[in-house]
Amino acid sequence: MSILQRRNNIKLAVFDFDSTLMDGETIEFLAKEVGCEDKVKEITAKAMQGELDFFESLQERVALLKGLSIKRVNKICAELPVMNGAFEAVRGLKETGCKVICFSGGFKNATIPFAQKLGLDGEFSNILHVKDEILTGFVGGEMMFNDSKGQMLLRLQKILGITPSNTIVTGDGANDLSMFKYADYKVAFCAKPVLEKEANIIIKEKNLSKILEYI
Repeated sequence: MSILQRRNNIKLAVFDFDSTLMDGETIEFLAKEVGCEDKVKEITAKAMQGELDFFESLQERVALLKGLSIKRVNKICAELPVMNGAFEAVRGLKETGCKVICFSGGFKNATIPFAQKLGLDGEFSNILHVKDEILTGFVGGEMMFNDSKGQMLLRLQKILGITPSNTIVTGDGANDLSMFKYADYKVAFCAKPVLEKEANIIIKEKNLSKILEYI
């Protein structure tokens, strides 16, 4: 059965955050504050291409943020740019009765305000460790590993009674691959080749509302 024939069955939509719901990479905005943007960009690019283990790359990048004030982190995260078409995509999905969730290998400092801003039904991400209002360079949370998004999606489907045939997932990098295993609608959004080759919906235009053409 084709995607077009099944389009009205979607009940759960899961979006990646960085370079999907948000236009850019949160950790690169933060790294700019401490003068290590180029180094962080280099590590991020390799991780998103699937050339580095996500857990190791995340730990390495967050360590470079040590010393940044949490007040500054929260201010930067509150001002992150929304991806073109994100409001329309979320609104259109929710109008069909779909639950819309964000999974992020990034941080709650960004995903919580975005979830409120976009009207998401939930967000799952990581937590920057803070001591005396300053980042320590450590991180923990729900989305630390290569397979974290897939495992969380599987749990959500079991809780909600939703199957892969009812699920659409959207991402841009290698750490989104694990979601594809549990969704019939696999969207590569302006994605790296490692993800695009596994997708059955490919959006190359930087406009997230294009996803509405498939629901």
